[in-house]
Amino acid sequence: MRATTTKLLTGPHRADPHDLADPHAGTRSKRIFAQPLGKLRSMAAAGVLAGVTSLLALGGCSTSPGGSFSNGALSQPAGSPTDITKSTTAQPAGLSSGNRQSVKLALLLPTSASGQTAEIAKGLKQAAEMALFDRNAPNIKLLVKDTAGTPDGARKAAEAAVAAGADIIIGPLFARSVKTVKPVAAAAGLPVLAFSNDASVAGNGVYLLSFQAHQDVTRIIQYAASQGRRRFAALIPEDARGNQLAALFKASVQQVGGSVVAIETYPPGANGMLENSQRLFESAVEADTIGEPIDAIFIPGGPETLPTLGPIIKYTKVDTTRIKLLGTGSWDFPTLSRQSSFVGGWFPAPDPRGWNSFSAKYSQTYGAAAPRIASLAYDAVSIAVTLSNSVGSGRKFTADRLTQAAGFAGTDGVLRLRPNGLLDRGLAIIEVDANGSRVIEPAPRTFNGPQG
Repeated sequence: MRATTTKLLTGPHRADPHDLADPHAGTRSKRIFAQPLGKLRSMAAAGVLAGVTSLLALGGCSTSPGGSFSNGALSQPAGSPTDITKSTTAQPAGLSSGNRQSVKLALLLPTSASGQTAEIAKGLKQAAEMALFDRNAPNIKLLVKDTAGTPDGARKAAEAAVAAGADIIIGPLFARSVKTVKPVAAAAGLPVLAFSNDASVAGNGVYLLSFQAHQDVTRIIQYAASQGRRRFAALIPEDARGNQLAALFKASVQQVGGSVVAIETYPPGANGMLENSQRLFESAVEADTIGEPIDAIFIPGGPETLPTLGPIIKYTKVDTTRIKLLGTGSWDFPTLSRQSSFVGGWFPAPDPRGWNSFSAKYSQTYGAAAPRIASLAYDAVSIAVTLSNSVGSGRKFTADRLTQAAGFAGTDGVLRLRPNGLLDRGLAIIEVDANGSRVIEPAPRTFNGPQG
């Protein structure tokens, strides 16, 4: 691919935002599937989980990750998960379902796939089971259906779920599978809570619970603007994902009344990134000398790219004490602080306390670390159980109930399903420091405005 020359722009740049299209189930690169075994094992060994109370929030909503949902809040755990068969009704001892209406949750996962996909599917399944037992819901039946990791397998799994009388579908994992499940669910009048982050498959009854790019970009630009940053530059990959990030970035800057002063894109491969990033950073240094300073540089990289960029930032003498470096949730990996160039940089992410509590309980329960997206399955089941407890015998999972303005308290923070199938999350602002990172602005505990 050709290298793209740095473009110096004047005034706010208008663009329409787009969401990332990724066939896999996470926008956070390796962070989604990271498994911090050493830390979790030590926490479990110390008995940290006994009576633990924490945030079940991507942003800091004070809850208990092992507890039960009730109108968006969580209470202490009611029990511990055990092995559940593929069609299970949770019946904790001493609790009778009485006259409560039985509800069937279909969980569509690639349980027969191989490699990392199989491990992720296992983690999602176990997290769903943990939520079911934590909720102490004897009227809930969990139907686990294997998608085999293929679109056709997902369609057959959805058809089997419908035939079994499912009231709602949770999953599948990949966007290509969501596409084949969608018409089956629509024909049966069933909503779908999917794990994909591909915005193109959302809507018309499909709601995405994944971490999504639009909220990351909007959150970090709004925070930077609140701190007086008005002139922005960006270093963005030159591909479909990068094009959408660029559109989100431009639209977010325009929304806060800022200016996009410079954009540099880079083609795949280290050589293209090195040349083009150096050009951008040199332009930022030059802008200072001519009295037209850049206030912040948006760099939506991750563990594959940021370690390479760190030395270039230092070599070009970018003053990162004045020019603030901004990232997305893909910055949330443990070794970033080793790159001194990024110390002091800001990125949006869940408040870590919620995930730490959830993952520690999962580790203690199952003897292994949870895949990062396991929290999505826990939240999906918890939301379904909450809505299934609604008074009356009517349909539990109508669009107005799923998209209620108050949202829900989730493992990774307060969350709210939009009518268009996308998601609002409460995210904290994290600053990289020499010892790792720290929260400098907590995530919101509630939603004050309408769905975006």
